[in-house]
Amino acid sequence: MFRKMRRFRQQLPEEEVIEILEQENTGILSVVGDGGYPYTIPINYVYEDGKIYLHGAKEGHKVDAIKQCDKVSFCVIERDEVVPEKLTTKYRSVIAFGRARFLETEEDIFHAAKILSLKYYDDVDFIEKEIRREWNGLSCIEIKIEHMTGKEGLELLKLRR
Repeated sequence: MFRKMRRFRQQLPEEEVIEILEQENTGILSVVGDGGYPYTIPINYVYEDGKIYLHGAKEGHKVDAIKQCDKVSFCVIERDEVVPEKLTTKYRSVIAFGRARFLETEEDIFHAAKILSLKYYDDVDFIEKEIRREWNGLSCIEIKIEHMTGKEGLELLKLRR
């Protein structure tokens, strides 16, 4: 169902892919938007146990798109260093494909909002108060990853050898 990476020698091991997902702050969510056009959104996220969690409002383009088609992709760029004199880029990135769903139970929503917030700020009491304060407008999305790959540019691959 999912394509194998064409440049398989540049494929990162799964442990490094997960490490990138755990460490980075922003990913790009891609959905099928209005009229079948791709719609991409830069968004904060958290990775846990093969799933990516996002938060946002209860309405909008992203919400409508996911309700129409739950298939999404999510891209995270760990490194992006242009090397002008070689006309290349030193990069490492991850692309995940999966199914998105809106969390429904209070327990699931609270858990997702809490782990997402704790990734960026470590004051548990403050986070829990903010979640409760924003509760009525809060929506959390879970992406269950079906396939993911990580890739690094040739310049970085050469450094491994």
